[in-house]
Amino acid sequence: MAWLDPSEIAYRLGQRAETVCRRYLDAGRRCGNYWQVGDVRNSQGRSMFMRLEDSSRAPAGRWRDAATGEFGDLLDVIRESRSLSSFGEVLDEARLFLSLPQKDPSRAAACSRPCSSHLDLQEAARRLFIMSRPITGTLAERYLRNRGVTALTDLLALRFHAECRWRADARSPPEERPAMIAAVTDLAGRLTGVQRSWLDPQGFSETTFGKAPIEPPRKAMGELYGHAVRFGAPGEVMAVGEGVETVLSLHSALPAMPMAAALSATNLAATHIPERVRRLYIAQDRDPAGERAAMTLAERVAEGGVEAIILAPRYGDFNDDLLLHGVEDLRNALRRQLFSRDATRFLAPAR
Repeated sequence: MAWLDPSEIAYRLGQRAETVCRRYLDAGRRCGNYWQVGDVRNSQGRSMFMRLEDSSRAPAGRWRDAATGEFGDLLDVIRESRSLSSFGEVLDEARLFLSLPQKDPSRAAACSRPCSSHLDLQEAARRLFIMSRPITGTLAERYLRNRGVTALTDLLALRFHAECRWRADARSPPEERPAMIAAVTDLAGRLTGVQRSWLDPQGFSETTFGKAPIEPPRKAMGELYGHAVRFGAPGEVMAVGEGVETVLSLHSALPAMPMAAALSATNLAATHIPERVRRLYIAQDRDPAGERAAMTLAERVAEGGVEAIILAPRYGDFNDDLLLHGVEDLRNALRRQLFSRDATRFLAPAR
């Protein structure tokens, strides 16, 4: 049997979507063409919808959580429902479910040490980032300005690719679309993955702000668990949040504070924090998953002696706050939540 890459494995899981759900999301039930469950971690509830059959809009195996905005495929379901820590473990579990070979014989002969497919994805992510260009003057910069982000200098973790490949699933023909590329790195600064956010060359609308009208508009690639998109050199004080836009909204109000975007609520709870950090501000999204992730991270870092302060937005997230009321209002709101010495240091009037 031929050795399958992750996209083909995800496709095969989608062809058995209901069977996958009955094993990994057994707290849910079928409702028409969907499987409903509380969340991707198999909680009780009905906010997550998994498509069970292919349609013209999306293939089987794609899911979205209406409560949190999270989305993904069946590999994400296997990872979260089984609390697996690496992409290699996810693929091993998926191959076991599909009765596929656990080892690639051709690679076993060629490698003197174990080879994992997630290492190939990391290399692909590295190549994509290298082939991209700085965001200055690009559609990516315009997109961020549409989102109200004003602090756009020295964002070395973000780049732009004019022809980034996108396809809905493994069987769909690829399309070349412009995309913002965010580098995911570990604590040593090594690139472990990227997030691709495809953009609409037609520009701004009140609902998309320039995000491409495709599903999904974002995909991540590589080893993400515990890692983040990082802005600024870490110090004793830093902030961490979920999405790139959320964290850059904070960055617009606090441009001197180092920050990191974990890309999801699940990964926020698991984000690795530099040893030098003594006080961590956690930007919480105002939804059950975001609140739970922020509390989990706060409790975890507190065990290591780090002082954790959760920053709460007035609306859904800090990008909503920025868009609705502007950067000065956001600065004033943050002033009431920061330690006084941090407010003095990071909110000092610009000269």
